[in-house]
Amino acid sequence: MSTITRRIIPAIAIAGTMMLVATGCVAGENADASSDGDSKPAAGEWSSDTLSIDFATYNPLSLVIRDQGILEEILGDDVKVEWIQSAGSNKANELLRSGSVDVGSTAGSAALLARANGSPIQVIDIYSQPEWAAIVVGPDSDITSVEDLKGKSVAATKGTDPYFFLLQALEEGGLSLSDVEVQNLQHADGRAALDGGSVDAWAGLDPIMAAAEAESGDKLIYRNVDFNSYGFLNATEEFITDHPDLAQAVVDAYEQAREWALENPDETAALLAEVAGIDIEVATTVIQERSNLDVSGVPGDDQLAVLQKIAPVLVDSGDVQGGKASVDKALSSIVNSTFAEKAVGGE
Repeated sequence: MSTITRRIIPAIAIAGTMMLVATGCVAGENADASSDGDSKPAAGEWSSDTLSIDFATYNPLSLVIRDQGILEEILGDDVKVEWIQSAGSNKANELLRSGSVDVGSTAGSAALLARANGSPIQVIDIYSQPEWAAIVVGPDSDITSVEDLKGKSVAATKGTDPYFFLLQALEEGGLSLSDVEVQNLQHADGRAALDGGSVDAWAGLDPIMAAAEAESGDKLIYRNVDFNSYGFLNATEEFITDHPDLAQAVVDAYEQAREWALENPDETAALLAEVAGIDIEVATTVIQERSNLDVSGVPGDDQLAVLQKIAPVLVDSGDVQGGKASVDKALSSIVNSTFAEKAVGGE
């Protein structure tokens, strides 16, 4: 853990809360969920002695929680917190599906794809409303628009927001997926492929994308904040049902981290720079210009509205088994707002 952030402000213990929650609910349907008490469980009374959770450079709040030991403060010595890094939404979804993590960070579009394909996950908190994806080309490229991508090779990580950003951008430019050659590469490998000249463009993700701009002179030829989905914090339905106390503790920790990050943007950028191995100037751009952390943590109608726009793109991509019916079913059941409502409401 970083000692820099610890010197700036110590972690503050906040109470985790016990609650029972029904799964498979859209926003508002679980508003009547209640618990027998709102106090932190006594020593040894947590529902599990371990909690596996991811951290990711595209999720700044996870970095704050991990660095400051916020979850460890909430849970005490009776629960061991296991931190696993996610390299992208697709990797976080793999970790959730395999049971390697209980809670994982993805883009909203990636969460919808996973649930539509049978992964029993729900979003329990919103960690950002970022502009973290764009279409990127090299400094000497003659590609200046999406239309210029026709017949070109594009690196993208399937199952992540940049991939779905690419699909939407192609549609906006009058192209289809068949008009380009997609190289399915993890985000960092996509940048390397672009810089090495083995692809013509890259559907980029911050903070790697911001570093590519600063270090390689790469150019963002197409940006559209409306094509970026929110940052989703997801948990499996089994975890939500069997360990609602731990789910509440995680969401409580996220709300504490959000408050701290908004009050300390420079320190948050410094932490991102350290973990991601990027220059502080690049990290500052990501935090202050492309990561909207000042957003309600309660998932609901705003996020569903974005996903409803992405849904037809998902169906047309052929990446969803069961097509439209599976996507519609996932849309109707992906949101579980109970924990965030309680954390934000301060109950």
